[in-house]
Amino acid sequence: MAAVGRTLVASRERSDAAVAVFAIVSLVWIGALLGVSFLATPVKFLAPSLTLPVALDVGRQTFHWYNRLELVFAALALASAAWRETPWRRLAARERRGASGAPSSAGIATPPYGTLLAAFLTAAVALQGAVLLPLLDARVEIILQGGTPPESVLHDVYVIVEAAKLGALVGAAWLAVGQLCRGAGADR
Repeated sequence: MAAVGRTLVASRERSDAAVAVFAIVSLVWIGALLGVSFLATPVKFLAPSLTLPVALDVGRQTFHWYNRLELVFAALALASAAWRETPWRRLAARERRGASGAPSSAGIATPPYGTLLAAFLTAAVALQGAVLLPLLDARVEIILQGGTPPESVLHDVYVIVEAAKLGALVGAAWLAVGQLCRGAGADR
């Protein structure tokens, strides 16, 4: 019985660490997303001394490097969310069930929303890096060569994906911080 108790404590500490990593990654990613996509990029086009081709070339480089950073964020979010949803958590849930066999109200038996959000974020970043950025780069290259690319909705799609990522990140941070606060309240 003492071994099960130690396993439960280790499982909770592991889960708390995973949730903390998930919360930190989500919050830092929100800041980076707001800073790069919704502040620095639009403001760059307001600089009168910056020509359109130069601004587009800087933007192309910025978003390629930012996509690499987002891949790291996505991997960390997915790993920490999956780390929380391990068999240890299921064991802890079984051990915490009451005499009736019903799950406790500790929130362990909830659907893996964090994992679903992390998977969505990973898919969105992969879509941007593998599909949207190369297509947008081709359009920038046409402009850099002095041409005019045909009308396209690619930029709008990219902005919609950025907004969807922001919404998912706010939801992920909300879930993780809320879980950490509930856990801290339970320790008192």
